[in-house]
Amino acid sequence: MVFSSNIFLLYFLPIFLVCYFACPKKFRNYIILLFSIVFYGYGAPDFILVLLGSTIANFFLVKLMHKTEKHTLKKFYCGLAITVSLGLLVYYKYANFLVDNINALTSLFGWNAVTLAKVMLPIGISFFTFQSITYVIDTYRGSNEPMKRLSDYIVYIMMFPQLIAGPIVRYCDIESEIRERSYSAEQCLQGLFRFVIGLSKKVLIADVIGIQVDKLFATDFAVMDSGTAWITIAAYTMQLYFDFAGYSDMAIGLGKIMGFHFPENFDNPYNSRSITEFWRRWHITLGSFMRNYLYIPLGGNRVSKPRMYFNLWIVFLLSGLWHGASWNFVIWGAYHGFWLVLERMGLKKFYEKIGKVPSVLITFIIAMVGWAIFRIEDLGQCWTFISRLFAFDFQSISNVYDSQFFTTLIVALVFSFITLFPFGKKLQDTVYYKEHSVSGTVVAWVFAMFMMFFCIASINAVGFSPFIYFRF
Repeated sequence: MVFSSNIFLLYFLPIFLVCYFACPKKFRNYIILLFSIVFYGYGAPDFILVLLGSTIANFFLVKLMHKTEKHTLKKFYCGLAITVSLGLLVYYKYANFLVDNINALTSLFGWNAVTLAKVMLPIGISFFTFQSITYVIDTYRGSNEPMKRLSDYIVYIMMFPQLIAGPIVRYCDIESEIRERSYSAEQCLQGLFRFVIGLSKKVLIADVIGIQVDKLFATDFAVMDSGTAWITIAAYTMQLYFDFAGYSDMAIGLGKIMGFHFPENFDNPYNSRSITEFWRRWHITLGSFMRNYLYIPLGGNRVSKPRMYFNLWIVFLLSGLWHGASWNFVIWGAYHGFWLVLERMGLKKFYEKIGKVPSVLITFIIAMVGWAIFRIEDLGQCWTFISRLFAFDFQSISNVYDSQFFTTLIVALVFSFITLFPFGKKLQDTVYYKEHSVSGTVVAWVFAMFMMFFCIASINAVGFSPFIYFRF
């Protein structure tokens, strides 16, 4: 089940909200738990028991870890809990990838291939794995006490708004809200408004652009001119951002309606003046996870420069591999690691000298080339496409695209860069965060309902379109 589907918008969400607010507050976590199990089970019924089993195992392992006074035993329970989570991730996400690479290596020596039944990837496994790891490590470090009730822990791990594609929520950030939450009409309105904004990003921008993007990436790159190549990758850059940021907006909005305050996951990343800044603005909760649980334990920037550069490479190689079990993702991570190291070696000073607009433009181009590596799994085809970007053989493109695609792409580009200007930043803050007057509340409700119906009409016209990050 996805947020941008009739089954969710017309049936699941209204029924959930009625049940949630109709029952006493002390029972609302159980409503969340029940509907979250239904939500995940609807899309992946074969994996619901695996998810529940690993969640229950982690809950009791963390309790044992917290109770024991022996440091060695405490480390053992911590390591075992992490192994349970990572073991599932490695098996479901990387087993086929590892077997394929082992067979490629053994074929050089004429050895028999290793056989393994095709392992299906449970949707959202990376996100609930990372969330469980944060709980285990933070409890081990003493940042929070372990949960007392198993049902509350399952709610934290499986809460349907952010179960499938984040944001990654640390338990310490919503610890008090798991137990008790406050509600207000204004907060519910802000949550609904945020949800509708995210739905519009997904349905009215990402999906419209995505139809043409899929067609373009299915063509022969060898005969593609540079103009078409740049428009193709610019369109995919917008599709990916509005798809993923749209999901995060919807998750944050749903959380706010329910009384939770999930962390922001995007902060206008294409306005960045460097790749370093880009990663502070793109998928913020993943960056925070990598920094707190990998980069800092490796020594972070408190070590020598060569070691710091090595740490950055390790973090981004693993970040790339996290996105998918394919070599193009590893190369994409190394690509970003390369630019991060280069910026720390002096490139960032160059950006400061040339000013805001040129540095934003250069960073945007670097990010777009990176998205080409991210999108095209075949490395030979990927290199062909990137070579077409810089072939500089521009031709007429008037017959390649329709007006709806071009209009939507322009709208996407405008909204991606509008916050570079003060009025754009003010507009965003007003839409996302500002409390409304009585008249403003009425306008906001009317606008939200209008956009909701418009999105539903678009869904019925275009059809089902899954979120890109579901497969990660």
